[in-house]
Amino acid sequence: MHPNAELLTRFYTAFAALDDAAMATCYAPDARFRDEVFELGGRDEVAAMWGMLCAATRAKGLDAWSLDFRDIVADERNGRAHWEAHYRFSATGRLVHNRIDGEFEFRDGLIVAHHDRFDFWRWSRQALGAPGALLGWSPMLRNKVRAQAAKNLAAFRAGRAG
Repeated sequence: MHPNAELLTRFYTAFAALDDAAMATCYAPDARFRDEVFELGGRDEVAAMWGMLCAATRAKGLDAWSLDFRDIVADERNGRAHWEAHYRFSATGRLVHNRIDGEFEFRDGLIVAHHDRFDFWRWSRQALGAPGALLGWSPMLRNKVRAQAAKNLAAFRAGRAG
């Protein structure tokens, strides 16, 4: 197995265990992360996002949590993986099964770019119920979710600092 495939295996194994500190060690200091909700720069910001999500799951949804990953492929520069998470969305208490495809760029044995793709409308129907089913396709709801997530992350980071 290529060392970067081992890195991704370590990352997802840590994620399945909700070990955000171990996840953070997989990223380069200047790492970038992007998905349907977040666009982040720097290991500290990316690590804080994983920390927030792991903390919320430990606090409000451990009963529903599971993460499976497969199809890890990586070489010196690039990699990809498929992962599926079952969890309780902390804001609504609704159960979610999210299917995500991750793409990665590596440098010096660390993740420098991480882009996760998932069906936002499918996610919003599960996480938000009727509003997600009715408006999950719309930029308005996506922007509202992004704004709330950014606000939550800023509060989480401020709480860690204080």
